[in-house]
Order: sequence, then C-alpha cells, then structure tokens
Amino acid sequence: MSLRSLRNLRTFTALKNPVYRIFYGGLICNMAPQNMQMLVRSLLIYQLTGSAAILGLMSLANSLPMLFLSLWGGVMADRVQKKNIIIAGQAASAIVSLGVALSLTLGYLSAEREGSWWILMVASVLQGTSWGIMQPARQAIIREIVSEEDLMNAVSLNTMGMNVLRLLAPALAGFLIAAFDFQAVFYLMTVLFCAAIVFISFLPRTGMISLRGRGALADIKEGFQYIRRETHIMVTLAFTLFAVILSMPYMMMLPVFTEDILKVGPAGMGILMSTSGIGAIAGSLVLASLPNKKRGLLLLVSCLFMGIALVAFASSSSWTLSLIFIVFVGLGQTGRMTLANTLLQYYSTDEYRGRVMSIYMMEFGLTSFGTFAAGLMAESIGVQWAIGGFAVTLIIISILALFFLPRLRRLD
Repeated sequence: MSLRSLRNLRTFTALKNPVYRIFYGGLICNMAPQNMQMLVRSLLIYQLTGSAAILGLMSLANSLPMLFLSLWGGVMADRVQKKNIIIAGQAASAIVSLGVALSLTLGYLSAEREGSWWILMVASVLQGTSWGIMQPARQAIIREIVSEEDLMNAVSLNTMGMNVLRLLAPALAGFLIAAFDFQAVFYLMTVLFCAAIVFISFLPRTGMISLRGRGALADIKEGFQYIRRETHIMVTLAFTLFAVILSMPYMMMLPVFTEDILKVGPAGMGILMSTSGIGAIAGSLVLASLPNKKRGLLLLVSCLFMGIALVAFASSSSWTLSLIFIVFVGLGQTGRMTLANTLLQYYSTDEYRGRVMSIYMMEFGLTSFGTFAAGLMAESIGVQWAIGGFAVTLIIISILALFFLPRLRRLD
C-alpha cells in the first residue's frame, strides 16, 4: 500500500476532531467498567445461587429501568445539555459500584449470608436506571460533535473502543477475581467511572432543541408519531429489536457455559468474553474504513452471520472451538451495533434524534425478556438448546428480511 493510500484511509478520521477525542476518552473510561460489570456481576450471582433463572432475573432487573426510562432520557436529551446528563449518569454508576464493593468488603454480600444476592439485584436496577437516562444523550451527542460524513466513522470507532475493552476488561476482571476476589473489580470500576466524569466535563456545550411548553408525555408521543411517519426509521428499529432480543441473551448466559459446560472458571469466562472482542475489533476497523454505501444490506448480512456463529458456539462443548466461534459472534455483533446506530442517527432530524435514539436504547431493555426466557429455557432444556434456538430464529428472520424488506436492504 502506498503512502498516499494510507493517507486516504478513513479508518481514524473522526479522531482528528479534538472534541470527539475528549468524548472518546470519556467513552473508554465508562465502557471499561461496563464490560467488567457484565462478567463480575453475572458470575458473582451465579456462584451465590447456582441458578440460571436468577441470572436471567438479574438481567431483567437491569433492563426494565432502561425499557421504561429511556423514553424520558430521550426527551431530556432533546431538552437540556447532553453532557450534563452523561455526567449525572456516570456519577450514579460510580456510587452504585462503590456500594457493591463496600458490601463485599464488609461481608453484607457473601455466600455465608443466605439471600444476600438481593444487593446485586438492587444494584442492577440502579445501574439500569442511570443507563436508561444517560444513553440516549450519549448516542445523540455524537452527531453534534462530528460531521455527517464522519458519523459512521465515529460510531465505528466507538464500537471499536468498546470491543477493545471487551477484549481486555473482562480478562482483567477475571484475573483480579482470581487474585483478590470480587470487591477489587468493583473498586476499580468506581475509579474508572470517576475518570469518565472528568473527561466529559471538558466537553463544550453542544446544540439542543428546546421543547419547553409541552409535557414530557406529549414530547414522547410526538417522537413516536415522527417514527411512524419515517418508515425507513421504523423498519430499522423493528428489525433491530428482533436482532437484539435474539442475539444478546448469550452474554448473560456465559457463566452457565463456562461453569457447567466448558468448566473453565472465572478466568476462562474473562478470556472467552475478551476473545469475542477480537472479531468485533476487526469488524469495527472494516466498518470505519468503508464508504457510506449499502449500510442497510450490511446490517442484514451481519445479523445473519451472527446467528450462524451463535448456533456454532451454542453447539460446542470444546474450549478451543468455543474460542474460535465466539470470535465470529463478536464480528457479527459489532456489525449489528454499528450499522443500526449509524442508520438511525443518519436518517433522524436534529429535533427528534434524542427520542429516536431513546427508542433504540429502549430495545436493549426489551432484551431482558429474551434473557429471562433463555434462563427459564436453560433450566428445563439446557443452555445450549436455549441459546441455539434463539440463534436459529435470528437466522430465519434475517433471511426473510433480506427478501421481504427492500426498504431496509436499500438504505445507504
């Protein structure tokens, strides 16, 4: 490759923007503890209870606030300064992590105290609350700090950063648990959330649309009416809803795979989660370099690919094969996340972007029902059949969408 070709690569274009670099620093410090949390909290509650159903219930406790509060978070994102919402959400996350860490240190949360896992349920509810209110603002602010041309590049770099952390953070959490126990991870998470607050505090004020004079419910209703009018946005949201519900439960069920099927323990679970980041990073780099063409088709193909990879992973009882298959799961997952996010932000107008992204984030709250159902199915038919069945359904829906949703397939 010539020097000129290297200069023309778009892979890291958005990072030339100094405001985006500040935002990116905050993103990294926020997502590192989030990735640690997925491992440490799910593994801790599974070790305390040994129940896949309770594991699914914890996902429900985390996701329901996101489901009900994301809409209000979207209205807030369109009404007030987004940076202030993000700072408040990260402060709340830091307080919750510190609370769990102190509960572990003081012995209130332990195997010796029967039923103490309720503390993790409360923490899940509080984290879901802060996440639901904060995430629409975090997503919508990207379009205000980068140009339209660099939007997909910026979203891809966001996803890449999250995937690098998926590669590193869970493995670090797993080894910290093995060396120092669970509370060490929660203390580190608290520090990182505080660092994220520092970064976001340096962001300049961004534009906002004033919605004063109407109630929040009226603004939410208006957001739904806008989506109903814009059919391409509605179709993208609907397809993404099914893809998220069917693909995400495997993340919360990983402790069952690592403890009961692969038998590799906390460090193995960290390695497995981190390995999924290898494919995700590769996918992010490719998407960051692509032009703004055929993004709807790429979204459908990514979901189909992810479904096939999930079937292979769920069927495996081999540690080596599971590591290979989860790389491809990560590749498909990053395509789904990046392309859906980009299409929704690209085709939304400034006035409604916060509310559109709030509905997009609300879909992640709906995944709790899928995860809870997967947990109940895992109790009766086994986790491999449960996750594999979800993946087969995703394959079927993706194929049908490729043939019968030309409006989505043709989106650039």
